[in-house]
Amino acid sequence: MGVLKGKVAIITGAGRGIGKAIALRFAKEGADIVICDIVSENIEAVSQEVMDLGCSPLVVKTDVSIKKDVENLVLTTINRFKKIDILVNNAGILLRASLLEMTEEDWDKVLDINLKGAFLCTQAVAKYMVKKKSGRIINMSSSAGLGTADEFLASYGAAKAGLIELTKVTARALGRYGITVTAIAPGTVLTELERIRMTPQEYEAFMEQRRNIMALGRVGGVEEIAALATFLASDESSFITGSVIPIDGGRFDKM
Repeated sequence: MGVLKGKVAIITGAGRGIGKAIALRFAKEGADIVICDIVSENIEAVSQEVMDLGCSPLVVKTDVSIKKDVENLVLTTINRFKKIDILVNNAGILLRASLLEMTEEDWDKVLDINLKGAFLCTQAVAKYMVKKKSGRIINMSSSAGLGTADEFLASYGAAKAGLIELTKVTARALGRYGITVTAIAPGTVLTELERIRMTPQEYEAFMEQRRNIMALGRVGGVEEIAALATFLASDESSFITGSVIPIDGGRFDKM
């Protein structure tokens, strides 16, 4: 029997990368999955993979930065499954620009999706978790949220740092209802988020630089992040809340 058998889980940004890996791992562990993403083609593809595992997922196209979209996501989930046990706030984007060249529009877009989206989803889902006095909320932060010297990540780093503070505040507010709130802070992981913004040569140079600052000498895989998320979503993590857990291969520039 899977460790998430009988649980209902919403995963935002589940159309690719870490979100997709979490959706597939949760499905393997017996959870009912709600696949949420803004790109229809991505969520349909993941939906098929989840169905291949014997699970019948709910697919809801959602822009997490829009309150009405989030409310529709939550209400559709409740109508289908009658409850929500797990929320993974994974949806996020990365727009690189120097501090002096970043536009207000790009700043707002990153903060709206990466931070405001997590707030809106948490607020909407928590109302139902409070009623049943249990739940797991997992926020996907980043090592950039723990401090970064990358001058091109002002908006991304600010959003991920804000997500860490949101985790701690939410844990304090919801702990009395038996709801745990945690954050995962991945280091460099093999996902499309980095690959699509670079040439193949730039990407390999970037990965080599990252491998050289990690104690393990390698970058991470999305399945490794999904394994940690599974633990935090399970009953085995019942005494962990308000915590931020780095999973970065031992980045010694941040140790």
